[in-house]
Amino acid sequence: MRISAKADYAARALLTLAAAGGGPLKGDVLAREQGLPKKFLENTLTALRRAGVLETQRGIDGGYRLARPADQITIADIMRPLDGPLAEVRGEKPEEAVYDGPATHLRDVWVAVRAALRDVLETVTLADIVAGELPPTVGELLDRPGAWERRVPGRPADAEPRRAPRPRPAAPEPRRAQRSRAPAPEPRRAPRPRR
Repeated sequence: MRISAKADYAARALLTLAAAGGGPLKGDVLAREQGLPKKFLENTLTALRRAGVLETQRGIDGGYRLARPADQITIADIMRPLDGPLAEVRGEKPEEAVYDGPATHLRDVWVAVRAALRDVLETVTLADIVAGELPPTVGELLDRPGAWERRVPGRPADAEPRRAPRPRPAAPEPRRAQRSRAPAPEPRRAPRPRR
């Protein structure tokens, strides 16, 4: 599964809102708090506003705010308006795929993949992530052997790891964007015309 930049950025911005009590926070504050490109983020947040995940508030104290409490917004609620269905097969619902011969039961695999994605993305809320208290089923997945390792194409999943697996990382502190204090480059002078 590929997680788009839109979904990643949106989740990070909404987690910042959740940690701030639901908002309102201005788009530039959300972008700065997570080190995200402001214009891209604001376009993404507009899609979430249209989907009813966010609301906007005008005025000096305005900005974006969560449309529902953080414990009622799941990661799937963020991903679907931005990227569409959680799992598709050639642009179709997995249950609509039809295969013949030895591939007859491949549809069952695709439906199971969608169900597994739902088990995580429809149960984990913004409040869970902010509190660092993920549902037990998600914790069990994180504790599985190999969960924190990338699988290399062409290498069996049960092959010996090339190096010792890393321990499960602790939740990082929120990262704040830092502005560069480097001096601005001197402007180039136009060449003098030859006479």
